[in-house]
Parts: sequence; structure tokens; C-alpha cells
Amino acid sequence: MMAKSASQEQLFIGIDGGGTKCRATIYSAQRGVLGTGLGGPANPLHGLERTLESIMVSTQQAMRDAGLRLESVHQLVAGLGLAGVNLPSLFEKISEWEHPFQKMYLTTDLHTACIGAHEGGDGAVIITGTGSCGFACVKGHSVNYGGHGFAQGDKGSGAWLGLEALKAVLLDLDGLGPQTRLSEMFKLHFNASSAMGVAEQMAGQPSSSYAKLARMVIEAAHDGDMVALTIVKDGARYISNLAKRLLEINPPRLSMIGGLSEPMQKWLDPDIAKRVEVPRQPPEMGAVYFAQNALLEEEQKVAIK
Repeated sequence: MMAKSASQEQLFIGIDGGGTKCRATIYSAQRGVLGTGLGGPANPLHGLERTLESIMVSTQQAMRDAGLRLESVHQLVAGLGLAGVNLPSLFEKISEWEHPFQKMYLTTDLHTACIGAHEGGDGAVIITGTGSCGFACVKGHSVNYGGHGFAQGDKGSGAWLGLEALKAVLLDLDGLGPQTRLSEMFKLHFNASSAMGVAEQMAGQPSSSYAKLARMVIEAAHDGDMVALTIVKDGARYISNLAKRLLEINPPRLSMIGGLSEPMQKWLDPDIAKRVEVPRQPPEMGAVYFAQNALLEEEQKVAIK
């Protein structure tokens, strides 16, 4: 029955890929959301093959959830909002992928997050998850800041918080920096007794591994640990300044998205915190809207010809 319905209506799949996870939503204009799926990290900056694998894992899960046969993936029109594709070389690599979809439209996770947060309308969005970045669009004019990648950028993100905390812990454990409660928390987390034991386990780890440490940093900051508090306030100051830059083009709404969006709001500048509004739709629905609009524009161009 579901396969028959799929042949009578156009199904879309919206995919939101970040440094920690990849979410997919299958959507029908007639029936709404049909299924959702979850995959692993999907930032091509940290691995192209892993990104493509995560996209397909989340797609297949969403198809099963929707009751669709996996071979009907060829009927889906896909909208992809991925971290990392703000870099032209990565955008090109993903664009060249021999994907299984009927059509694929690619943009940044920032763009689709903004479309979803404001249901296709103008607005600004800040992502504070594994990475951090900001995007605003007003009357066709868009700006974006940050998103330079870990570890050279992404200040205020989960990965940045984890890295800064790790550096502070290693200094403390070596007796070369201020004492912090984070040291005991990290030793317990890593089941290690020394700085070298902690450092060894994090050597060569991706941004997602550092982001997993962020909750401990937030917890220690809440408990008044001065080292953790300094790190969190520094990150929040950057996010506040990022928001101020986005607000320069007067977007009607500002939203924050990502695993740290709620816990970081406490430390934002008060004038920024009061501007933050709840996203109307998640980024994967923004990817659906993006695909719908792109397909419509494509069909209109064909009709004109």
C-alpha cells in the first residue's frame, strides 16, 4: 500500500548532517512526516566516506520507519544540509557523489537550519553543537560567520569546550596550571590516573569525541568551578558577538540550534538571550523545504523553455 502511495505522490527526504549525527526525515506534502532515521557523523571535513555512509544509514532507517521498500530510494527527492560544505572543495565532492536519489539538492547545514527554524521565512540561526556557526537571510541577502572547522575555529561549540577543558586538565594534572574539578571528572571518565593517561586516549580523536566532554564542562561551570566557568563564559561571549553580527542585517527572528543551544543561553549577553526564539521546525525539515523549492524552480525553468 505504501509503495503504491509513493508512486502517486512526490516524496522528499530532508537530511541534516553534522559532526556528531545525521538525521533524516521523509515527508509528503499530502501526508506530512512519514518516517525518520538517525546515522553517525556526517561532516565531510572529517571523512567523506563516513559522511556518505551516515547519509545512507539515516536514509534507510527513515525508509523502514515510513514502511517503504529500500529500493524505492530512487523515488525520493533529497535535500541535504551538511556541515563542512561551506568549503567549495567539499561541496564539489558531495555534488559529484553518484547518489541513489531521484534528485539531490545540496547546501550547508546552516542554510537548512535557518529555513527550518523560520519555516522558510527570513531570520537568523546559530548552531551550537559539535561545531559552531551563524547564518542570516533577509530579503534574499545572506551572511554567514564562523564554521571554520575544528580545531582552528568553532569557538563556543561542544568540541571547542571539550578541547579547552582537556588542555586545562592536562596543565592541572602536571601541576602547571590552576586546579579544576574537571581533572577528577576527566580521570573518572577516561579511567586514567595521570595526564598522560588522559592525553593518550584523546590523541587523534575527531571533533565528536571532544564534544562528548562538553556536558562535563557545563556541569562544572554550574557548580562554580572557576576554570570551567572561564571556558564557558569565553565561549558564550563569542556566541553573543556572533549573534550581534547576524543581527546587523535586521533579521525578524533569531534561533539557536544544537545540543548546546539551551545550556549556553544562561551565559549569553542578556540582550541577546531575550532575542532567541524557539525554532519552528528542525533542520531536517528545513532540508525538505529546500528540496521542494529547488525542485519547483527547476520545473518552472523547464516549463519556460
